[in-house]
Amino acid sequence: MDIPRKLGILIYTAVPAIVGGGIVYHFFESWTQVIIFEIMLVMAALGIVSS
Repeated sequence: MDIPRKLGILIYTAVPAIVGGGIVYHFFESWTQVIIFEIMLVMAALGIVSS
């Protein structure tokens, strides 16, 4: 996988991070849950990019 494609995947995961973080906060009203959600997204994105 070339560098532009890896950067594209990381940028593509930024949208769910922003929107999903807002949805998680709306339902749980806890920043801890949002941080856990964001960490899971980062781990998934890095897993995709590293393969």
